[in-house]
Amino acid sequence: MHRVGYFLPEGFQVMAMGTQSVFEVANLVTREPVYQVTDYSIAGGKVRSSLGTGVYTEAANDAMAADTWMICGVVSPLDWAVPQAGIDFINEAARHARRVAGLCTGAFALGDAGLLRGRRATTHWAFANALRTRYPEARVEEDRIFTVDGSIWTSAGLTAAMDLALAMVENDLGHEVARSVAHALVMHYRRAGGQSQHSEWLRLGPKSDRMHAALDYARRNLAQSLTVDDLARAVHLSPRQFSRVFQAETGHSPRKAVEQLRLEEARNMIERGRHSLEIVARETGFRDRKHLREAFVRGYGITPQVLRRERRGSSFIDPSATDPS
Repeated sequence: MHRVGYFLPEGFQVMAMGTQSVFEVANLVTREPVYQVTDYSIAGGKVRSSLGTGVYTEAANDAMAADTWMICGVVSPLDWAVPQAGIDFINEAARHARRVAGLCTGAFALGDAGLLRGRRATTHWAFANALRTRYPEARVEEDRIFTVDGSIWTSAGLTAAMDLALAMVENDLGHEVARSVAHALVMHYRRAGGQSQHSEWLRLGPKSDRMHAALDYARRNLAQSLTVDDLARAVHLSPRQFSRVFQAETGHSPRKAVEQLRLEEARNMIERGRHSLEIVARETGFRDRKHLREAFVRGYGITPQVLRRERRGSSFIDPSATDPS
């Protein structure tokens, strides 16, 4: 059984509790108690969340009570200092646990404990610069959903912690179980750790239902050619009218928007590491591997091969990754 301990400071960000559903559903999917989840705080007893609701906790007096520790953050970490007793406990937990995760601004608690020295880490984009300034020896990767460096895991803000928890399930129980958990939770299957915190959909920001529908059609059909005529037909507009409205709402041409959606999905596929670059190119609508590489360098400044090497350099290994390329 995997024992997961949640370390909750006073005023902890309430969204962190949502990640417990990932482990709960993993138990339901596997039909056995694979995960045991327990809430802890320094003194035990009732701890107030950021919403004001209270959670009853066990006293954190045994660092070996869990093999995975989830260190929760607060809404604003800028004036937050983890008490020395909390730092001591986190350090002790890190010495004995299989992994320790800083959820969202929980990364600041890991930093206070000295666990980010020389390690890659992320946090909510709004506090990435503060994390970098406070802990200059950390390698802050602010545009990441989550990072894994050895036994230290960190996630970006809020819902990104769900992706981190799902990645833990995938690491523990395999790809198919994680996929079933995501399906049960009505989640888009786990976003890759290297995925940007800012999705292309949010960047484009379509305002009308029609333009939402056009982008949704594009995202579901990336392997197709997706001309302006195709997109316009999907939302029952003339190509000229569609192009004008799309540009006005998103600030981008349909062609540019489609390329960005293709790049985002290609990056996700490469991060997951299960397909050759030829398959990635084909399934995301690029002509071939060379075309994918050109667009990747133009969009991200690195080649797909470099991203794949970085991904495989992480200690988190996708159990379903079998592609040797």
